[in-house]
Amino acid sequence: MGTSEQRDGVDLTNLDQPLTPEANATKRDLVDYLDAVADRLLPGLVDRPLTVLRVLRGRAPFMQKNVPKYTPDWVRTTSIWAEASHREVHYALCNDRRTLLWLANQRAVEYHPTLGLAENIYRPTHLILDLDPPGDDDFPAVVAVAHLVRQALADSGLSGAVKTSGAKGIHVFVPVDDTAPVEDVAAATRALAARAEALDPTIATTAFIVEDRAGKVFVDSTRAGGATVAAAYSPRLRPGTPVSFPLAWSDLDRVSPADFTVHTALAALDGHDPWAESMPAPQRLPTDLVEQGRTIPVARVAAMHEGKRRAKARRTAAD
Repeated sequence: MGTSEQRDGVDLTNLDQPLTPEANATKRDLVDYLDAVADRLLPGLVDRPLTVLRVLRGRAPFMQKNVPKYTPDWVRTTSIWAEASHREVHYALCNDRRTLLWLANQRAVEYHPTLGLAENIYRPTHLILDLDPPGDDDFPAVVAVAHLVRQALADSGLSGAVKTSGAKGIHVFVPVDDTAPVEDVAAATRALAARAEALDPTIATTAFIVEDRAGKVFVDSTRAGGATVAAAYSPRLRPGTPVSFPLAWSDLDRVSPADFTVHTALAALDGHDPWAESMPAPQRLPTDLVEQGRTIPVARVAAMHEGKRRAKARRTAAD
């Protein structure tokens, strides 16, 4: 097979080059996989400002928000003011197969859309809990906490869909309707994390500071506002090139994240689109959940203040 070809008007080049020494995948493997799952992947990307993780030969992997100057004019983009860097950032909108193929040819391995659409990235369409294990081989612990999250959702009259993160954790997505402002979605996320932790605090924690987690699974409630998250079906730049794979709740106990890679995911899908099939309709957030969340400090802010307090205490002790 040659190292270049054209699909949908996109020139694909250097297809037989490995992505990384550890990827166990070539650029062709990446392109073929993304092309095969385009109909499943694109619905989670359409009209959402996109950050991609690219890996170029001889360079360290990097997250790209601003599209390069050589981006074709048929790639749709949206401009968002970045307060941190005081500039407009021009994000790609990956709305069709042609754009996805072009990004794949740019060696864009990971696809991280915003939780809100381009018209208002701060209006999340989904509430998300990100479950992060304390170590690399703790997936069974993450699964146990995922079941706590599912119970907390059910106790709150809500339901969600679950997928592997493609790394070592799990993402729980809860579609929400447009009745709640973003602050209420963020509050409800904090409350759900707290409710999951309360169901079994011996295995789950909401402690933002790593040293306070005591080997427990971190229930991260900070994916709100203008945050991004790895899309369902997105490859991840990890050894073996795993993908973020949607699962039935009942299958969580029988799988490992490494089961789903750019080589194996298509066969595992068996013609289905489990993300679309398992995703509930948008739901209204319960008032009591939002009210509880308003009493819980924002994790990053609380951690910042606690870090300053501890630093001051160490200085005082040293004196």
